[in-house]
Amino acid sequence: MRVLLTITTSALLASPGFAAGLEVKVEIPKLDVSEYHRPYVAMWIERPDNTVAANLAVWYDAANTKDKGEKWLKDMRQWWRRTGRELNMPVDGLSGATRPVGTHEVKFEAGHPAIAALQPGEYELIVEAAREVGGREVVRIPFKWPADKEAAGSAGGKEELGAVSLVVKP
Repeated sequence: MRVLLTITTSALLASPGFAAGLEVKVEIPKLDVSEYHRPYVAMWIERPDNTVAANLAVWYDAANTKDKGEKWLKDMRQWWRRTGRELNMPVDGLSGATRPVGTHEVKFEAGHPAIAALQPGEYELIVEAAREVGGREVVRIPFKWPADKEAAGSAGGKEELGAVSLVVKP
């Protein structure tokens, strides 16, 4: 009985590591500027025809009670024009606080609503960042869904974003 319990527990703990999904890492670089504001960041998935397949995350100043931080969302111009202006922020499971300097990882398992409805095909992960009194930057990483085997892609920003990487798990 003890062996069976150990095997069952081990299988339960190990299974999330093998689950299909997406792992995204986004680096927010340290900038040497006189007035620094954390960037707003949007992550979404686009089809080859540039239509939005899924929103993954929006990091913004949700704690700002004056305008709920939404005033600057439109500075992420591509995201705003494609899907952002249609959303009523905050969106549970999508929106969150801005992130500090460093590398941040987000994972989306196959059952996550953002990717559960993805049809098999070619897509692009888009990450856009905009900063008050700063710049704006967009990076794109193409990928295939679902993946036959683990696949990885990366892109690098030049100012507002550092390294952005994507791992697609089968």
